[in-house]
Amino acid sequence: MANARDRIRMTDDEIARFLDETHTLHVASINPDGTPHLVPMWFMRDGADIWFWTYGKSQKVMNLRRDPRITVMAEEGEQYGDLHGLTVRGRAEIVEDEDRVLEFGMRSFPKYFGAAPDAEARMRQMGAKRVLVIVHPETIASWDHRKL
Repeated sequence: MANARDRIRMTDDEIARFLDETHTLHVASINPDGTPHLVPMWFMRDGADIWFWTYGKSQKVMNLRRDPRITVMAEEGEQYGDLHGLTVRGRAEIVEDEDRVLEFGMRSFPKYFGAAPDAEARMRQMGAKRVLVIVHPETIASWDHRKL
């Protein structure tokens, strides 16, 4: 007989679908004084990795350059029985290559903005001064209380 924790764990397919449909990721890095720095970000999934972009001089990037440990969380639901989400702990890779940064913009554009003929121009403008952060997962904890 499975315990409650095992019953509410998402499958790999459920995790992939959830990440593809969810819009906000909460990103935690470690400040120089050891306190958490926590911010919401738009993101996309690339296989098992999670991608987001941010300004190269942002606090989270400065933190990740010093210490690449990262935790991210996405969740949904208002009532206890509706709560579902996941937490990923891993290592962050900072990518400064303009083509890779633009790749994130172009691949994530439909998720957040829909179709647009000027998508590339808009993403080039939005991507200026940004870097791509790739979260390489080490552990994933998921929950879906709707399974209870």
